[in-house]
Amino acid sequence: MLKKIASARITQKSSTLLQELNNSLPFDKILYQEDIKGSIAHAYMLAEQKIISKDDYIKIKEGLLEIYQEIEDGVFKLDGDDEDIHMAIESRLTEKIGSAGKRLHTARSRNDQVALDFRLYVQKNTKLIASLLLKNISTLLKVAKESSDILLPGMTHLQHAQPINFGYHLMAYVSMFKRDYERFISSYERNNYSPIGCAALAGTPHPINRAITAKELGFIEPTLNCFDTVSDRDFALEILFNISTLFVHISRLSEEIILWSSSEFRFITLSDRHATGSSIMPQKKNPDIPELLRAKTGRVNGNLIALLTVMKGLPLAYNKDMQEDKEGVFDSIKTAKLSLRVLNEMISEMKINSKNMEKACMIGHLTATDLADYLVKEEGIPFRDAYHITGNVVNFAEGRGVDISELSLNELQSIDSRIGSKVVELLDNRASMNARNSEGGTSTKQTLEQIAKIENWLEDRLKD
Repeated sequence: MLKKIASARITQKSSTLLQELNNSLPFDKILYQEDIKGSIAHAYMLAEQKIISKDDYIKIKEGLLEIYQEIEDGVFKLDGDDEDIHMAIESRLTEKIGSAGKRLHTARSRNDQVALDFRLYVQKNTKLIASLLLKNISTLLKVAKESSDILLPGMTHLQHAQPINFGYHLMAYVSMFKRDYERFISSYERNNYSPIGCAALAGTPHPINRAITAKELGFIEPTLNCFDTVSDRDFALEILFNISTLFVHISRLSEEIILWSSSEFRFITLSDRHATGSSIMPQKKNPDIPELLRAKTGRVNGNLIALLTVMKGLPLAYNKDMQEDKEGVFDSIKTAKLSLRVLNEMISEMKINSKNMEKACMIGHLTATDLADYLVKEEGIPFRDAYHITGNVVNFAEGRGVDISELSLNELQSIDSRIGSKVVELLDNRASMNARNSEGGTSTKQTLEQIAKIENWLEDRLKD
């Protein structure tokens, strides 16, 4: 029979189906560390405030630490008939230390206890995900630094547009991951307030000191309003949103890795450790890791929408609907941590095929904009006229099956006599890439400056 905490008022045995629907232990048992940590801090505060005796506090603390070790060692298995992790631990504590265990729940409710355990878990994993992001940023920086002189077709609409360098391309993802990191850290700071002591919804008549438990648990201070606190799941929504946004970026990078590793591009080669074969075609090497990472975006987005939908119409304060707040968060956090680890490993081991990247720069007339800019800047030709002259040059090159950078000065001047000799040098892809030397631009110099800025930023973060 399911052991229930809130059973004093209920006189009939619960429906078997209700018990099955209500039982959260199969998934909330993951919170055992947070539940024990929070309970020890709560008991300490009760003793400090002389609400329970010091002897009872010592028994409670020692008992909880023993239970923690029993769970770690697999002696106490969290697969029994308790309603949730909180009941499982409290019941086991009372078995071990007797009546002192029954004093632990003084001046708290399951409402603030659940809010505390869940918040501690989210805060812990927010920091873990942020640290994994720093590792990915570090790896991308290393590859970008080594690739800041490798030419690559910069694209819009997946069409060749202008020459850039591969390091510059990777720095775009570094910028995305930097924002992701800052988003997680901002959420951590905003949500680092202690819920415990709010009891069911309105506080407690016991002379508690919420500042003590807040300090013990590493929070800035207690939350402001208990009515809000026990029904607040913004911290859970924030980590789900942050993970979803992170996966938008992971998915975009994964899509490009899939394209780059294809036979049509051959810009990179994935390590055999991060690819799979075909069950029927022996020649195949499939980019399963980036494909799976791309697909995980749908999973984490679904978890965000699910919790938003649960929370959207709930009256204050706590409602049982909020038991649905955890599984999606647990799943998204697990997915994010694994995905960031495998992404980092895959990026660090992929091979860059620089010759194929540079060869691709000879397709699509990447320096056409440079020609138009030259005609405006050096020859004083109105941009719209320069635009049409450049179009004529492109058509001429297309007719000869070459890139405009391969046209001779005579050929260029046969199209328009105002084209001077200086333009031949400007149409070179590498010269074009390095000419874009404005702040944030693609030149090797600017790319290295961007890398240096992020390296300094990263060094400061790693000191924290």
